[in-house]
Amino acid sequence: MASPSVLSEWPPALTKAQIDELTLLATSYAFSTGLLYLPPAERQPTVPESAVHAPLALFPSPFPRSLFEQAKRIQGIYNILYARIALDEEFLDRIMGTENGVGKVDDFIGQLWTGWRGLRDKGLAQSLHLGLFRSDYLVHSPPDEPTSLKQVEFNTISVSFGSLSHRTARLHRYLYASTQYYNTSPDLRAENFPENDTIAGLAEGLATAHKVYNNDQARVLFVVQPGERNVFDQRPLEYELLEKYSIHAIRQTFEELAHSATVDPDSRVLRVAVSPDLHPNGFIEISVVYFRSGYAPHEYQTPTHYQTRFLLERSKAINCPSIALQLAGGKKIQEVLTHPGVLEHFLADEKKWSAAVFSKSELDELRQTFMGMWGLDVGNDLLTSDYDALQSGKEGYGVLKARELAQSLVLKPQREGGGNNVYKDSIPPFLNKLPPQERQAWIAMELIVPPTGTGNYLVRAGGGNQAPVKVEVVSELGIFGWALFGTHVDIRQKEVGWLVRTKGKDSDEGGVATGFSVLDSVLLVDN
Repeated sequence: MASPSVLSEWPPALTKAQIDELTLLATSYAFSTGLLYLPPAERQPTVPESAVHAPLALFPSPFPRSLFEQAKRIQGIYNILYARIALDEEFLDRIMGTENGVGKVDDFIGQLWTGWRGLRDKGLAQSLHLGLFRSDYLVHSPPDEPTSLKQVEFNTISVSFGSLSHRTARLHRYLYASTQYYNTSPDLRAENFPENDTIAGLAEGLATAHKVYNNDQARVLFVVQPGERNVFDQRPLEYELLEKYSIHAIRQTFEELAHSATVDPDSRVLRVAVSPDLHPNGFIEISVVYFRSGYAPHEYQTPTHYQTRFLLERSKAINCPSIALQLAGGKKIQEVLTHPGVLEHFLADEKKWSAAVFSKSELDELRQTFMGMWGLDVGNDLLTSDYDALQSGKEGYGVLKARELAQSLVLKPQREGGGNNVYKDSIPPFLNKLPPQERQAWIAMELIVPPTGTGNYLVRAGGGNQAPVKVEVVSELGIFGWALFGTHVDIRQKEVGWLVRTKGKDSDEGGVATGFSVLDSVLLVDN
């Protein structure tokens, strides 16, 4: 870990004049370079009328160089791992299906899995999958133990802040170049600000899939949420596709696609209808379906929303992600990967993967990022469901263990997007109300213990009081990657950048206690 002085004395002391100047420079840079959100509104105007800068940190946050390099190094293994999980239908059926898996008790997962199984039965037109991934980590620093890197989760759908993290890293490099941060810390040196080119990296993944689709006239479809405020994180990927690869994009919501999208019954080509004034044919062929939505139950409010998702999946277009890959990103999968022999099955079985296997030391490095996890439905072995307890309604070992260790745990459902987890004191009353049949949908995970004493100056999103707030913080590192893969096709994959999100230390999720969390970047410090 960094020397105690770096963490406990971070951020460096500043005068009010220095804070004011850095705040002005930072917010002006944010507005000048697209580090922005659309402002909150009951209904976003069709044509944007204004913007606010994203919440940000004035200083980059210190992060151990060796752990940062480890996170980047193992991203390629994680890319391959989740690609292979998505291709293992038997494994996904068993863990996430409606017969014996999570889909049996979780309606959202069950709906997705049932639709996917129906499509498989009829025959899928596209065997390729594209994943744009982000693996999230915290520094784990419990008393009297070596500091290590621990995974929070692995995201397989709608990974966000790639573009804005790119811009935030450049913001901090700009502040350093402009002010040298007033020479307040010897750790603030140019070589400690790592490069971050996430926009180019994520766009490369989309462009690679588009090229394999092999129709230059086709376009990439961004499936977006209605009233999306985070457009400035999405639009740069469109611009990069156009400027670097001459690939056009189109944006539509599920609601719009329910009326505009069709699949040719013979060729299985996906087409989206548009005004003839915008395209002479009145429709656009789609090469890649890129989901920036579709990860939460509230986005599927009617059967039509599910049918639209399944329409896109049954087409010839390459889905990013496919339903299989979305299911692979479930928290239950993350927990099952900690079971004995599961990593070896996916990464070290020479009979299955031939030469494309990983060494014991590589698997150990991956496994070292896992925290302890178990399903709430399990028996004493922490591996298999306690069906007697589930049927009788009694609390099995998984629930009893969660009660006993509640202060050091988080409970996670099969959901993305934040705000779904249950922490510490909230666990016992939650377990009191949780129906026994729903235990299978939840996992218990040991809490990561971040270093103490590290602070930063956090600036709220534009609007209202712009004065930075100095608070003790926790910083979460995300590593981006992409993978293009299919059955009997070599996996093409790459690690492509990083993200830092920083929040007040007393916040469990999304800045609940302090009211906000911010975009940040890395300052590498040596062990």
